[in-house]
Amino acid sequence: MAFALVCAHGHAELMDRVEHRYAENDGVRIHYVVAGAGPLVVMIHGFPDFWYSWRDQIAALEDTYRIAAVDLRGYNRSDKPEGVESYAMPLLVADIATVIEAEGETSAVVVGHDWGGAIAWSIAMSRPELVSALVILNLPHPAGLRRELATNPDQQRSSAYAYAFQAPDAHHALTAEGLAGWVTDESARGRYVEAFERSNFESMLSYYKANFPSVTQAADTVTLPKVQCPVLMFHGLDDQALLPGALNGTWEWLESDLTLVTIPGAGHFVQQDASEVVSQTMRDWLGRRLR
Repeated sequence: MAFALVCAHGHAELMDRVEHRYAENDGVRIHYVVAGAGPLVVMIHGFPDFWYSWRDQIAALEDTYRIAAVDLRGYNRSDKPEGVESYAMPLLVADIATVIEAEGETSAVVVGHDWGGAIAWSIAMSRPELVSALVILNLPHPAGLRRELATNPDQQRSSAYAYAFQAPDAHHALTAEGLAGWVTDESARGRYVEAFERSNFESMLSYYKANFPSVTQAADTVTLPKVQCPVLMFHGLDDQALLPGALNGTWEWLESDLTLVTIPGAGHFVQQDASEVVSQTMRDWLGRRLR
C-alpha cells in the first residue's frame, strides 16, 4: 500500500484505534499507546512533544510491528513527579525498561527523537540486553554532542536556549499554545495544545536541568560504553539547535553497523518534516535486521 494511503487511513482512525496502557516505575506511572502486532518497537518523543509525534511511523509500521509510543514522565498522561532529581537519566532509562517489561518482552527496537534520543542512546549503553536495534532522530551521540559543546562556538550559540531553560523560573514563560507553535500540521496542532495543557512545564525543563552538560562539564573526559546493536540515525540538516558537526565520528562509539541518513530541507522534527523518508527507510532497515 502506498505510504500516503497508509498515513491517510492511519491518521483518520489512529486516536481511536490505539490502546492506552500504563507501566509503573517505582511509583511513577508511564502512559503509552500500543498499535499493531509483531516485534516490539518502543518510540520515545522529545521536547516539546508527546506520543502522537510518531503518528506517521505508527501508520507505516503497525502492519508488521507492535508499536509502543511513550509519553515521557512530565508529559501528557504520564505522571509528573516533583523535583529536578526525578528527571535524572537513570530514571528515564528505567521508565523505558519498565515499558518493555510491561509488554512482556526482554528486548525491543528502541526509537528516540531529541530527549527521547538521549534516553535511547543511554539505554543502549547502560542496558544493552534490552535493545535489539536502535533508531535515533536528530540527537547526535552524547560523546559527539559533548565534544561540540566544548569546542564548537556555533554549537554553543545554538544551545543557548538549553542553558536559558535551566533558569529557576524559566517554565513560567511557557504556554501550551507557544509550545505547539512548531507543529505545522494544522489538523494535529489542537491535539498538541491539549496534550501540553495536561503536561507540567517545570517537569519538561527539568530534563535540561538534570542532564544537559554545561560547556565546562562537556569538556570533562567521560568514557561511555560502546553501543552493541545496529544503529540507524536520521538528521534533518536544517536543525538550528543540534548542528550536524556532532555526527562526525559516531562510528567510533559503536560496535555494530551504522546507517546515517541526512535529510536536507528537514529540521529538528525530522519524523514529521520528512515523514515518508523516515518511515520507509525505517521499515526497510528494520525488515533487513528482524527477519
